[in-house]
Amino acid sequence: MTPLHGLLDTEAIRKDFPILDRMVHDGKKIVYLDNAATSQKPRQVLDALNAYYEQHNANVHRGVHVLAEEATALYEGARDKVAAFINAPSRDEVIFTKNASESLNLVANMLGWADEPYRVDRETEIVITEMEHHSNIVPWQLLSQRTGAKLKWFGLTDDGRLDLSNIDQVITEKTKIVSFTLVSNIMGTINPVDAIVRRAQDVGALVLIDASQAAPHMPLDVQALGADFVAFTGHKMCGPTGIGVLWGRQELLEDLPPFLGGGEMIETVSMHSSTYAPAPHKFEAGTPPIAQAVGLGAAVDYLTAIGMDKIEAHEHAITEYAVKRLLEVPDLRIIGPTTAEDRGAAISFVLGDIHPHDVGQVLDEQGIAVRVGHHCARPVCLRYGIPATTRASFYLYSTPAEVDALVEGLEHVRNFFG
Repeated sequence: MTPLHGLLDTEAIRKDFPILDRMVHDGKKIVYLDNAATSQKPRQVLDALNAYYEQHNANVHRGVHVLAEEATALYEGARDKVAAFINAPSRDEVIFTKNASESLNLVANMLGWADEPYRVDRETEIVITEMEHHSNIVPWQLLSQRTGAKLKWFGLTDDGRLDLSNIDQVITEKTKIVSFTLVSNIMGTINPVDAIVRRAQDVGALVLIDASQAAPHMPLDVQALGADFVAFTGHKMCGPTGIGVLWGRQELLEDLPPFLGGGEMIETVSMHSSTYAPAPHKFEAGTPPIAQAVGLGAAVDYLTAIGMDKIEAHEHAITEYAVKRLLEVPDLRIIGPTTAEDRGAAISFVLGDIHPHDVGQVLDEQGIAVRVGHHCARPVCLRYGIPATTRASFYLYSTPAEVDALVEGLEHVRNFFG
């Protein structure tokens, strides 16, 4: 094999991930290719979680004892780390949620309850795309049903790109919000942010970007994106489950109403009315995911130490190699871009007439972990006339040898089903 350029020292990196040494199915070393669903966690994150629970566990913001002050410092310190990681202008623009789905739902509900000029109602339009994760479809369907707003979307080209040929007709003066994914979780497509944001700004629409498949894999600069909101989740970027992020522009967070009510998000409460704390606490009702935020902070430290630009280069090389190798497999059809240009590290495919669930099961017997199904993106499967796909997705610890193992495994699948 010709050496690939831009690869990280995966031998050293993999030593930080104990699960990657796991043996399954009678001594087969696991080949983990399900990173778009969730990433594995390095020891540095596991150690941070253990240290928090063993030494600092307490509720935040509400106590004057040592443990409460330590827990608060760790929790708010994680906010500082995330703000720096995404180049947020202010730490107060970083809201912790339980996942990206909650972040997206938070924005949808804020806009449904907002006063003018942000309110979504029957006179307005919502724009999404056909390649969205269900978490960026269903909240907008619910908002449309509740308010009477018209839901519109961009379709897909045959090669898995957004069809923006009618952008002026889809995003109009009636559009209140354009919400779209930066990187498709099913096809790996990297979308043309600049063109969409520019058109949205021309008509005065807000922009929400789902960066769940971007934040783990490439530098994420919310100021450079030009969006009004950016959502992502911790468990796909070496962090624990149960922690997500919503970044929003400060002036919007000040103007928009909270979605959840409870402790910590208030300024004053009487039996007649309440006033709200400033952002971000305005949107963080109740006891927050403290340990999870600490773990996310540790994950940000880990990724930053390696360098997001280096991670992006590594994954581009692995993805380019994987696309090339997969296209060599007879009867295999990649759903989405068939080059590494403007695409991320998730590759979905179908193999002849073998059902993806059967493909995944036979691969699992060989120790190869992939994802099967519609990947919470069923409209994509409908668009391309397929019931489901098999998805292999890569990360900073993925190796060319794992790509080769996948290709060999697929040959075994083909032989098995004859």
